[in-house]
Amino acid sequence: MGEIKIGLQAPDFKGNDTNGKEVSLKQFLGKKLILYFYPKDNTSGCTAEACNLNDNYKSLLKSGYNVIGVSPDTSVSHQNFTKKYSLKFNLIADTDKKIAQLYGVWGEKKMYGRTYMGIKRTTFIINEKGIIENIIDKVNTKEHYSQIIENK
Repeated sequence: MGEIKIGLQAPDFKGNDTNGKEVSLKQFLGKKLILYFYPKDNTSGCTAEACNLNDNYKSLLKSGYNVIGVSPDTSVSHQNFTKKYSLKFNLIADTDKKIAQLYGVWGEKKMYGRTYMGIKRTTFIINEKGIIENIIDKVNTKEHYSQIIENK
């Protein structure tokens, strides 16, 4: 897989959502999609990001956007996270990290002098034709909705 860039076709993905139902990029052709990758359910940054998108979900829908979050957490973890914060959008359990690798967001990270493998928090805005319109890789978790709307 080559580098993911604005203007290129988004890689087709398949994964199971919070309810175990298969979700793929093909299901969103003809619709706009916000596909966001985050490291872990119930951590402060990931919770802030999910809640910010959830609080603005109706506005995103009115603008024609669907939202899907992806992390390596399990479906059970996603179910608990969704219930705890009343999330209105789907989360995909990418436990084998295939979707993250497909989008180039699984890689080496550094924190507190420690190097480890993990999700690089990134959002892809995909148009109705499956083309990547924007990539946000410096996510402000508390203001992510504004980042998306300002960059569309």
